[in-house]
Amino acid sequence: MQLSKPLILASNSPRRKEIMHNAGFEFSVKVIPTDEAFPADMPVEEVPAFLARNKAECFREALSNEIVLCADTVVVVENEIINKPEDVEDARRMLRLLSNRVHRVITGVCIMTEAETITFVDITQVSFKALSEWEIEYYIHKCQPFDKAGSYGVQDFIGMIGIDKIEGSFYTVMGLPIHRVYLALEKYLLR
Repeated sequence: MQLSKPLILASNSPRRKEIMHNAGFEFSVKVIPTDEAFPADMPVEEVPAFLARNKAECFREALSNEIVLCADTVVVVENEIINKPEDVEDARRMLRLLSNRVHRVITGVCIMTEAETITFVDITQVSFKALSEWEIEYYIHKCQPFDKAGSYGVQDFIGMIGIDKIEGSFYTVMGLPIHRVYLALEKYLLR
């Protein structure tokens, strides 16, 4: 799927690349390292869009005819953001925290051109069954979830066997609400 302007996916996430590729978009990947700090008093629902916009702002001065797509995903348990695990013990802690609970996955997206900036969030509720210690250990050692918010991938073993209900978009949990991205980029489609 070709757009009227070159599309830059500003993410090293293999999952975001896969989603964009499978949706048919032509794009290049370029990442500018960005500070991922946010105000401590910011509501958790606003954090992912804030971070996605910060990533996009790094491209602003160099933009000419491109579209930049940035995203950020957080896992939220009882209004607390659960980031990427620091090590094996942190991954265990996170998966135990998610076990037998409902949590929210919030993905923020920023789409920027020279002329406009579109920012939005998409929220999905995810329900996990009670995870056994064996399942947690197997998953951590087999899948190495250290690059994933909340220490899990919805498309990995723990998501396949552990998630018993999703309310919202599977792709939001995977890291990019492609249904919303498509709507935002639709006006740039070459038909």
